[in-house]
Amino acid sequence: MFSGLQVAVRLNAWRSQLTSAIKTRLLADRWLYVAIAAYCLAGLMLLVICGQSTRMAYSLYFEQWTYLFLFFMPAVALLLDAAWIIVRFNEKRLMAIRRALSPQRLAHLLAGMALLMALMFFQGTFTSIKNILPHLRGGFLYDRILADIDVWVSFGREPGLFLASFWGGGLLSKVVDWNYSGAWFALCFGALFYVVTSPRTAAVRVRYVSMFMLVWVVCGNLIAGLLISAGPAFYGAVTGDKDRFADQLTVLGSGDSMSTAAAFQQYLWSLHESGAAGLGSGISAFPSVHVGLIALNAFFAAEVSRLFGVIAFAYVAFVMASSVFLGWHYAIDGYASLLVVAVMHYGLRRLMCPVRKTAADPSLPGAAASA
Repeated sequence: MFSGLQVAVRLNAWRSQLTSAIKTRLLADRWLYVAIAAYCLAGLMLLVICGQSTRMAYSLYFEQWTYLFLFFMPAVALLLDAAWIIVRFNEKRLMAIRRALSPQRLAHLLAGMALLMALMFFQGTFTSIKNILPHLRGGFLYDRILADIDVWVSFGREPGLFLASFWGGGLLSKVVDWNYSGAWFALCFGALFYVVTSPRTAAVRVRYVSMFMLVWVVCGNLIAGLLISAGPAFYGAVTGDKDRFADQLTVLGSGDSMSTAAAFQQYLWSLHESGAAGLGSGISAFPSVHVGLIALNAFFAAEVSRLFGVIAFAYVAFVMASSVFLGWHYAIDGYASLLVVAVMHYGLRRLMCPVRKTAADPSLPGAAASA
């Protein structure tokens, strides 16, 4: 048994180690905070200059984002740790508990939660900028061009109608809709939480979050603004041609049989017409952020193992096809997104993970001298 003094000494040492570990983790993340602050400041300036401050979407994320990343996901993580300890360990459970509650483990969790709260403002800025893109460009300008390119690269067929002939109606259609509207979010944001809060991912944490932000900014703001388009679901509203995708959209249903995608599309268009901001508001098709974020995870999964990579990229293909079937995107939106994310991933990896020269390679300078 420990005396009261020994307990106090151990507790003070634990607190000191935790404080030091948190400071170390926050310091490692400092450039991420700088990037978030710069992006938010640039976004606010853009909104004010354009007279679109009413389109700010920050407050929309406070409740959901706080609940998700400060309460729900940390609770799930702790419960999974507890379940793993109970199932995996017997006489060594006390040691496992100490490790789960170690200063290093808790420092990653707490510093990660702080970073996620900063990303809440990042997400609010992204939505705010996305809301004003049609205003900045004078409407959706490239839907006809992108839809025509889609047919050309798909050997003369409308990809959405082609997929609807296989997936339209029935259980498979509901699975596709559920995955795109629900499972995708759990996978992408669950992966984000895991990477920023787990000691196991410390080596890729900064690079992963940097890529996460780049996908939103480059794909969802910059390129989306340059080649602004609305997507098949809104094609009739922005071009006046309501027949081109009418059959495909009919498959998605209406009334009681309306898919989640169709319902959300109506919600987004109502916000667009009213000029109001809402959770997840803003319409843009090219390139697909949905595909970009899941592709981001696939590239990192491939770094873990080839098997994980194969599974992850098969899921990317499924999400890409789903985005076309559900009327969110033209097929080319997904192709472009995958290409852009690949370039950013390998470019950032080369920048942040330079190849180290080793004596094992005799062709490298100095190898013979160090042998």
